[in-house]
Amino acid sequence: MRQLLGALAVAAGALISTLPGAHAEPVHGIAMHGEPALPADFSHLPYVNPDAPKGGKVNYGVVGTFDSVRPFIVKSMRTTARGLADPVFGNLVYETLMQRSQDEPFTLYGMLAETVEWDDERSFIQYNINPAARWSDGEPVTADDVIFTMELMKEKGRPPYSTRLKRVASMEKVGPLSVRFTFNETSNREFPLILSLSPVLPKHATDPETFDQSTLEPGIGSGPYVVSEVKPGERITYTRNKDYWARDLPIKRGIDNYDQISVEYFLSETSQFEAFKKGVFDVYPDGSATNWSRSYDFPAVTSGEIVRKEYDNKTPSGMYGFVFNTRRHFFEDVRVRRALTMLFDFEWSNRSLYDNSYTRTHSFWDGSDLSSYGKPADAREREILAPFPDAVSDDILDGTWVLPVTDGSGRDRKVQRAALTLLQEAGYRIENGKLLDANDKPFAFNLMTQNEGQEKLAIAFQRSLSALGIEMTIRTVDDAQYQQRSQTFDYDMIMKAFSSSLSPGTEQLNRWGSASRDQQGSFNFAGAASPAIDAAIDAMLNERTAEGFRSAVRAFDRVLLSGHYVIPAFHLGKSWVAHRSRIAEPDGEPPLYGYYLPAWWDTTAAP
Repeated sequence: MRQLLGALAVAAGALISTLPGAHAEPVHGIAMHGEPALPADFSHLPYVNPDAPKGGKVNYGVVGTFDSVRPFIVKSMRTTARGLADPVFGNLVYETLMQRSQDEPFTLYGMLAETVEWDDERSFIQYNINPAARWSDGEPVTADDVIFTMELMKEKGRPPYSTRLKRVASMEKVGPLSVRFTFNETSNREFPLILSLSPVLPKHATDPETFDQSTLEPGIGSGPYVVSEVKPGERITYTRNKDYWARDLPIKRGIDNYDQISVEYFLSETSQFEAFKKGVFDVYPDGSATNWSRSYDFPAVTSGEIVRKEYDNKTPSGMYGFVFNTRRHFFEDVRVRRALTMLFDFEWSNRSLYDNSYTRTHSFWDGSDLSSYGKPADAREREILAPFPDAVSDDILDGTWVLPVTDGSGRDRKVQRAALTLLQEAGYRIENGKLLDANDKPFAFNLMTQNEGQEKLAIAFQRSLSALGIEMTIRTVDDAQYQQRSQTFDYDMIMKAFSSSLSPGTEQLNRWGSASRDQQGSFNFAGAASPAIDAAIDAMLNERTAEGFRSAVRAFDRVLLSGHYVIPAFHLGKSWVAHRSRIAEPDGEPPLYGYYLPAWWDTTAAP
């Protein structure tokens, strides 16, 4: 009934929005809940230095390879060059209709769209393109470009861009610079914001016939940089577009400060760090507690050429761990997944491998008010979960669930006995030191890892499993193979990190929704397909209040935890970055989502 009423409200809103005289006032920004923090006349974002000098250069370093400069197609989904449209380095070439604030949970301000219009029901949204917006070849950005891009992405783009028009009832050009999208009954309250993060491509300079093919020929964008050099698999270099149309906009003041940006590629984390030590690139975000504590005793650090910085995280932990591929028959039973979760000895690993630097993760939103851990479900959560009485464990529902705490020996007998009991309930038995199923087949599977750090943790887990006769083979593959096999779900178990924000939304459909289970290229690595998950995501996407949203996320968290799709590993409460001393960042606290590299600058640049 709730979904029916919601659909009727959307339909009514859509009808009203198309009536003669129906009108919404243009606004400079939109927020998922509440209002944008910045007024229409804001001068710059609060986490930048508006007077940062322009000039100089920065070199970034990443692990992997690339074979394409076309980031929006399936064929180069995970092997496209970094920086073209990048959440870390910035949208250097391709820009979106609106830009997300890094200092608010989910708020967008105008980028290519100078203003937008929408109604209270969010049944439509209209983008009014900035008249000053230009492509790098000088041609204007128009409503036709927006419509062309949306249709092209539908036909030849990759998820999630390829599916966005499924929620659109009509796409209408209402002027040379304005496009209105009216939504259908499958839309939700978050979708207008998601649509606003869509890139726009130039109709006059994009060939639809070859768009879905990988290429190393740079395209034309509207962003602050153009591609100036491509060395396949090794380096891509961007040079400032001196005629960039948005350089004086408030949303861009204090950003895009370098004249040149390069991204260097390395085969492994070890070679990447060694290159950083030698000065090959300038900024090294360090995600390894061991490396951070033990590996910085070299001349560039002691001389002050390299600066180390530590930031307190203000956002949820996310979830990093061992992901079960439930498409495999031996991981279909939740009792098996729960038993293997118990056998991961966090206490031993944290002490022996990481100098006790990590905290055990108990929730997909650990460290935030969105986490369900240690909290009994409220009335709204129970309402969401009521149609699915078996979807959430009693202890997770009432907030008493905890992960086992071992004695740190690596072979805690009490934990092993409890895990074995679950495995026996699932039809397994130990015989001659091997765990066998009902058909006398040994319990054996492969774990795919990506680097030395993952392999180190995997070996510790392998030892714990072997105590119960479980054979786990570890296969560390190169980045290209890891990405390809991830995309096709060609693994038994994989190590993955699921990032979390303070405004989870549509991206969860691609990670956990039933429709994404068999969609190659999705991020549903676990193969989840649960009506309870789908219902929780739907509730999360349609809540109107911050309180209701929090309850929906917690309900979703409980369903994921009860499904034991991931063996939770650990997280850091801090972020670490090492960089050359000539690179500077704005004073004061970094924004809500952490340090923001596009606002940093080169101090050697001429004032």
